[in-house]
Amino acid sequence: MKSPQAIILSKFPKMKSPQAIIHLSSSSLISFLFYGLAITCLTSATVSASYDGNETDYHALLSFKSKITHDPYNVLTSWNHSFHFCDWSGISCGKRHKRVTAVELSSKGLEGSLSPHVGNLSFLRLLSLWNNNFQGTIPHELGHLSRLRRLGLHQNKFSGVIPTNLSGCSNLEDLFLNLNELTGSIPKEMSLLLKLTRLVIYVNKLTGGIPPFLGNITSMEVFAVEGNPLGGSIPDTLGHWKSLTSFYSGECNLYGSIPPSIFNLSLLVNLSLAGNHLTGSLPSQIGNQLPNLELLQLRDNELTGVLPPSLSNCSKLWFLEMSDNNFSGKLTIDFSKLRDIYEIRLQNNNFHGRGEADDLRFVDSLKNCTRLLQLILTNCNLIGVLPVSIGNLSHQLSSLYLGHNQLFGSLPSSIGNLSNQLSFLSLGDNQLFGSLPSSIGSLVGLTTLDLGINLFKGKIPSTIGKLQNLQYLCLSSNQFSGPIPETIRNLSLLTKLFLYSNKLEGHIPSSLGNLKNLIGLNLEDNRLTGKIPKQLLQLPSLTNFLALSYNNLSGSIPSEIKDLKMLSELYLSYNNLSGNITSSLGECTSLTWLDLSGNKFQGVIPSSFSSLGGLGVLDISENNLSGRIPQFFGKWKSLEFLNLSFNDFEGEVPVEGVFANASLFSVLGNDKLCGGLVTLGLPKCKETGSKKKRFPFFIFVMVSAPTLLIVLCCVYLLCKKKRNSQQSQSSRSERFMKVSYGQLLKATDGFSGANLIGQGGFSSVYRGILNSDDDKSVAIKVLHLQNRGARKSFVAECEAWRNIRHRNLLNIITSCSSTDFQGNDFKALVYEFMPNGSVHDWLHSSAYTSKLNLLQRIHILRDVATALDYLHNRCQTTIVHGDLKPSNILLDDDMVAHVGDFGLARLLGTDLNQNSSSGVKGTIGYAPPGNSTFIPRCLYLFTG
Repeated sequence: MKSPQAIILSKFPKMKSPQAIIHLSSSSLISFLFYGLAITCLTSATVSASYDGNETDYHALLSFKSKITHDPYNVLTSWNHSFHFCDWSGISCGKRHKRVTAVELSSKGLEGSLSPHVGNLSFLRLLSLWNNNFQGTIPHELGHLSRLRRLGLHQNKFSGVIPTNLSGCSNLEDLFLNLNELTGSIPKEMSLLLKLTRLVIYVNKLTGGIPPFLGNITSMEVFAVEGNPLGGSIPDTLGHWKSLTSFYSGECNLYGSIPPSIFNLSLLVNLSLAGNHLTGSLPSQIGNQLPNLELLQLRDNELTGVLPPSLSNCSKLWFLEMSDNNFSGKLTIDFSKLRDIYEIRLQNNNFHGRGEADDLRFVDSLKNCTRLLQLILTNCNLIGVLPVSIGNLSHQLSSLYLGHNQLFGSLPSSIGNLSNQLSFLSLGDNQLFGSLPSSIGSLVGLTTLDLGINLFKGKIPSTIGKLQNLQYLCLSSNQFSGPIPETIRNLSLLTKLFLYSNKLEGHIPSSLGNLKNLIGLNLEDNRLTGKIPKQLLQLPSLTNFLALSYNNLSGSIPSEIKDLKMLSELYLSYNNLSGNITSSLGECTSLTWLDLSGNKFQGVIPSSFSSLGGLGVLDISENNLSGRIPQFFGKWKSLEFLNLSFNDFEGEVPVEGVFANASLFSVLGNDKLCGGLVTLGLPKCKETGSKKKRFPFFIFVMVSAPTLLIVLCCVYLLCKKKRNSQQSQSSRSERFMKVSYGQLLKATDGFSGANLIGQGGFSSVYRGILNSDDDKSVAIKVLHLQNRGARKSFVAECEAWRNIRHRNLLNIITSCSSTDFQGNDFKALVYEFMPNGSVHDWLHSSAYTSKLNLLQRIHILRDVATALDYLHNRCQTTIVHGDLKPSNILLDDDMVAHVGDFGLARLLGTDLNQNSSSGVKGTIGYAPPGNSTFIPRCLYLFTG
């Protein structure tokens, strides 16, 4: 088919030259001009068709496109002259006037700025650009869009202030500006948006408080400002929002009490004020005033008083989170009326009532909560007996946390009636006693079972072997007796098994070798006898630790120990092991701790030990070992503590490496040793001279000349090596300053309590000033060497800090390993002082008048993740922290997070599978899965 231009041109005869037009007749000339005009009109029509007379909208959209710098999905390729703009992707127009009424380009990956010409789309009712990468400020020209009803600019990178003349959008109903980088305060002009129903501006950098004038917008239904450092108090005028259904103002640095008018908003469905500094108590009639409440989230505030029993009347409630407050009094809510409740999170409060120890009576009322998924009451000071009705909880229950309370009595056999969906059961750190009911084996869905630190006794029931989904089992620090049940071999998914500090007897079952996923096993401090089963040592998965100390094991170390090539820590101390130390132990080249002390080993240290250069701690004291101390001990770069005491070693004590510092090794009780450091007080070694011989003079001349030359060469090489060594030592000393016990004593005013800023099981931390000239504070961590594990903690930190430095790691200044004025061992670490304390302080201490807002928490998470990435992936040797928790995350002047306290850190071989490297040491029971930071919220995202 011919084009219109071709049809028109076909009307004219072919001409040999343009000059021929001159000779056309007048009628032909008129025809020519007519058809030429038609061509022009048709050509311009193809352009005008793209805007059909509405040039303003057309040019506004082209201006919008011109500001887009990246269009990864080619969404705007249709925005050209070939189509009318109403047919462009993401554009909708009115049927009558063909004017743009909607621009919907959400989640298109667009990058660039927002053109101010969008303000010329005068018929626009919907502008939805959320979940893109727009930057720059929000154009104030948007205030010209008087017909606009929905504005969705959330999940971008807009900065600057909220434009004041958005008040010109007089028909605006929904305003979504959340998840941007907006600053300044909420403009007072916003009070003119009298039709506004949803104001969602959470997670920005807005300040200036919640303005009282917002109460004038009586049409408000959803108000979400959480995650902004607003400050101030909640205005009483917000009680004018009689249509309000959702109020989200968590993490806003709000203080003061919750205005009574808020509790008069009877249509309220979602109320979240978590993570502020709110004080006062809840009104006793809250449940009657807010009957439609579905989500109540007031965690992490400073609220006091009792939880009102009237909450029972919130029959639609599905999420209740009141954790980390100062609530007290007995828990008297009648949960039987809350049939739709999914999660109850009340941890870290004080719900002990006065009088009888029956704080768990409320459990009886939970039987009607058939949808309950999580019940978390950790660390609530609950005192009482677990009622039999504990077995009547929801068949959908997945997490039950009652640890760190004062529960006593026996564990009801009805516990076995709980749901097969139950995944986490934590009753650790209570005072439960009696035998463990065999019905525990009915909870076949369990992945984590923590019953440690109680008073259970009797045998571990064989039914424990039915829990074939179990990954973590802790029965430690109880009084269990009898043998380790053979049925544990059925727990094929088990990764961590803790049975230490009980009264278990008999042999270690060889069937533990069936636990192919086991990465850590602790059977210490029991009454186990017999030999170490070979099958246990043939588990390649056993990479974290094997702890069998403080038992009555006998025999020698099986040669199969060589199969644990990736094992990090091996504890076999204080048993009755005997014979020679097997040379195959030298093949465990990933070992960082090896403790064989307190046994009956004899013979010499195997030469294969020279392969264990990664050891940080080696303790073979209190045995019957003999022979000379191997020279390779002094060449190990990682060795920080070596205990050879109370053996029968002989010969000279080396003076290099670990032997150069008397506080890092011990050779006490070895009467045949000599030499070494003067501070050891050992006798000098006897010189063994060779017998004198007479040589003929000519032989002397022939031998002496080349010998003298060789000696001179050796002297030259030794001098050169010494200079290099001095330079190396000098560079190391420049990095770490030297401090003495006396200096630290003076810096802390005699380690006075006034300077004490922290205390733990292994150490105390003091604030001090080392250099009076600059008056700069430091943190001095003094180890409690009398506590078991403190010395290893010191060694672990020294090893971890030795070659690492990162912006988000605590900066170590130096260490001190010396003796005090009474001759006792003294060890300390000196760190940069962090003036803003720890994350734990900010979360739980009343010393801070403000609390972390959501943005600060995100930055802290980023800093910690960066530090962990460095430790796990950027170091020459991978480092696993081992005890990461809020109290070990410190904040500097700029609130930048620094990870510290490497007392339980472990160094891993570079070829270790990182998926199985996480240790099980650390704070017992800390951060259980049920204390996750998941925060449910209603879907108020803009869906325009």
